[in-house]
Amino acid sequence: MSHQTLLDRICQHAPSLWGSGKVADYIPALQRVNPQQFGIALLMADGQLYTAGQARTGFSIQSISKVLSLMLALQRHGEQLWQRVGIEPSGTAFNSLVQLEYEQGKPRNPFINAGALVVVDALLARNAMPVHTMLTTVRRLAGNPSIIMDEAVSESEYQHRERNAAMAWLMKSYGNFHSDVDAALRAYFQFCALHMNCVELVRAFSFLMNQGVCMQSGQRILSARQTQQINALLLTSGLYDAAGDFAVRVGMPGKSGVGGGIVGAVPGKFTVCVWSPELNEYGNSVAGLYALEQLADELNSSIFRGLG
Repeated sequence: MSHQTLLDRICQHAPSLWGSGKVADYIPALQRVNPQQFGIALLMADGQLYTAGQARTGFSIQSISKVLSLMLALQRHGEQLWQRVGIEPSGTAFNSLVQLEYEQGKPRNPFINAGALVVVDALLARNAMPVHTMLTTVRRLAGNPSIIMDEAVSESEYQHRERNAAMAWLMKSYGNFHSDVDAALRAYFQFCALHMNCVELVRAFSFLMNQGVCMQSGQRILSARQTQQINALLLTSGLYDAAGDFAVRVGMPGKSGVGGGIVGAVPGKFTVCVWSPELNEYGNSVAGLYALEQLADELNSSIFRGLG
C-alpha cells in the first residue's frame, strides 16, 4: 500500500470515531471549535510530503508548543536546564500541584505545565522578547512567514490562569522561578496559542527525525545529543498520563495538545502530524491516536520493532 493510499484510508475511517470524545471545553475559545474535523500530514526523510483530510486547516497547537519552547531553552541554556526541570514521567495529571510541592518546586519534566512554565521562565532570563523569538523561529522552521498566535485563544487561557499561576508562585517560593509570574504566563499562553496546520507542524518538527537539522532550511537547530534527549522525553512523557500506552500501541516519540493535534517522529524515517479536536479522558485526540496506531502498524515504524 502506498503512503498516500494509507493516509486516505485512515482519513475515510476517522469519522466513525466522532462522538467518542469531547473538545477541550475548559478553554472557552477551544470549546467553539467544530469537533468533526480530521487532518493528517506525513513528511518522509527524503522530503516527500503526503496529506489527507484537513491537513492544511489551522488549529491551536497548545501543548505541542512545549517542544518548541524546550528547543529554544536548550539552545540558550544547554545541559544546565536540567538542574531546574527533571526528565522523568510525572505519573500525575499535567496540571497537578501535589507532586510539585512534594518535590520542592522542581517539575518532573518539561511537558507538564509546571515544567513548561520553568522553561518559559528560563527563556525570559535570556530573552526580553521570547514571544517574538518563538514566532520568528516557528515561521522559519515551517517555511511560512504568516503563522500567527491566536490572541483570542491566549486571552481566553489567561482569563482562566489560576491553576497555572498557582504553580508558578509555588515554584517561586522554592526558588525555582525568577520572572514576573504574570509576564511568564502571558508568554506561555501565547506559545500555546500558535495557530498552525498539520503540514506546517511536520515541517517545523522535521529536526526531530533529522538529528537536529531542519529539513526546510537545512539549518542545525539542536545538536544530535539534544535532539536525542527531546525524543526520549517525548516517548516517556509526551502524551500526558497515556505515554506508556502510546509507546506500546504506536512506539514513537510524540507530543499531543488539547487542541486535538499530535506530532510524532521516527528518527531517520519521518515526522507525522494528526489533528482531530475530540479528546479522550487523558486529553489526547481520539481519532489522532487511531490514525497513528494504524500508520505505525502499516509502516512497521515502531522504534521497538525487532526487539520482541
